[in-house]
Amino acid sequence: MPTTPPSADVLRDAGLRVTTPRLAVLGTLQRHAHLEAADVVRLTRAQHRGVSVQGVYDVLRVLTSARLVRRIQPAHAVARYELDLGDNHHHVVCRTCDVLVDVPCGVGAAPCLDPAGASALGFEVDQAEVIYWGVCPGCRDRATSQTTDVPSTHPKEQV
Repeated sequence: MPTTPPSADVLRDAGLRVTTPRLAVLGTLQRHAHLEAADVVRLTRAQHRGVSVQGVYDVLRVLTSARLVRRIQPAHAVARYELDLGDNHHHVVCRTCDVLVDVPCGVGAAPCLDPAGASALGFEVDQAEVIYWGVCPGCRDRATSQTTDVPSTHPKEQV
């Protein structure tokens, strides 16, 4: 995750006006990945009280449309947001605690999957979203410790 503050140039390069709410939301997503919209609102407003709730939701929509922010919505789960760094990564979700973690692309180049079926329909495919599902190490350890009474740590507790 980058450590420099979000630049107004990022917005300008995307053809967007530079506004305080847009910079504030970009800053929040730079500091915290995979946030639900409500968390983006809470964290952004904690740093920038003048940014309205509706303003944060509007900014998320605009930044997602401009492909500066990536909206991830695993099946049957709340959408989460992260900066779109163009790094072609995927995600894994724990079925027990819903923690979502980045996974590097196994192939390295987009779209990662064979889009022959979509290509046959005339689509030009440039991206594939892969979401893996499983049980994270913390939840596995917790399940094991419940049978052996050994304390364990959980990745969500470390955030």
